[in-house]
Amino acid sequence: MLKNFVKNKCYIIAEIGGNFTTFEQAKILIDEAEKCGVDAVKMQTYRADTVSSKKAMFDMENTGFVSQYDLFKKYEINETLHKKVFDYIESKGLDWFSTPSHESDVDMLENLNSGLYKIGSDDAVNIPFLKYVAKLNKPIMLSTGMCTMQEVRESVNTILEEGNDKIILLHAITSYPTHPESVNLLVLRSLMREFPGLDIGYSDHTIGTTACICAAAMGAMVVEKHFTYDKKADGPDHKISSDPEEMKEIVDKIREFEIMKGNGIKRPMECEKITRINNRKSIVVIKDIRKDETIQKENIAIKRPGYGIAPKYYDQVIGRVAKKNLKIEEVLTWNDIT
Repeated sequence: MLKNFVKNKCYIIAEIGGNFTTFEQAKILIDEAEKCGVDAVKMQTYRADTVSSKKAMFDMENTGFVSQYDLFKKYEINETLHKKVFDYIESKGLDWFSTPSHESDVDMLENLNSGLYKIGSDDAVNIPFLKYVAKLNKPIMLSTGMCTMQEVRESVNTILEEGNDKIILLHAITSYPTHPESVNLLVLRSLMREFPGLDIGYSDHTIGTTACICAAAMGAMVVEKHFTYDKKADGPDHKISSDPEEMKEIVDKIREFEIMKGNGIKRPMECEKITRINNRKSIVVIKDIRKDETIQKENIAIKRPGYGIAPKYYDQVIGRVAKKNLKIEEVLTWNDIT
């Protein structure tokens, strides 16, 4: 599989498709993505003639009401530029792959030795296309925007029936941008329950960093975010993309969370060993007790530190006899009583 995809580590993808048309623009994006610490840079592979009819329209916040065909035509890139961009991504030690939109796109990506295929939400229920990609027996990252759970089941089963079980499911909302009330991150847990054998991730179209960081904290093994060098650059995806500052925050916060989440075993941590002794409480003498005197409630109290008899034994200590003279503020131990 991809060299940077490691179990128990969130795989962070910078999506640059639609945010460049030249190699020079792509280089800027890749250089900045590398600095941010992402694991992979992803593109989009399409040709206007095969992805859209001339009657299809976009009607979203980031595009306005425009011809899909015309917009795809403006941003489609050829095989030569694909190869140059992929080679440059690889030279930076990052993984690369793309989202094809047609069988001919897949064929081109196969010529370039793609190691993984991302299926966009627009093709999540395109069963003939899923079969075509699944037969290659390469990992498939499937976005599930606009899907019902039953549709996700059908698509997953389609891939499995082709003998391909290397599936990563991505929760996504296909609205550009996606507003907070529509993000529905609890779907991540629903997918985890429904498909316990699959890795589950999140493809983000919100403004800002919160959704990606929260998704990782909820267990997403993949986080994908559109990436730009300038939110004000010309193009429909720049405004919904993270700039380098935001992407760096996403990466840093997710990596910090991965350190913080630990192993789930409830036990004192190494750093708590001293405070466990100093800051817990024990049974302490609050009034001098003579040797052979019976311990009474009036003679003891529960105070810090914690290296004496634990508070849970308070009732057992009452009525015991002192083996020696005990001074006020002494921390009581079992060796002091009989």
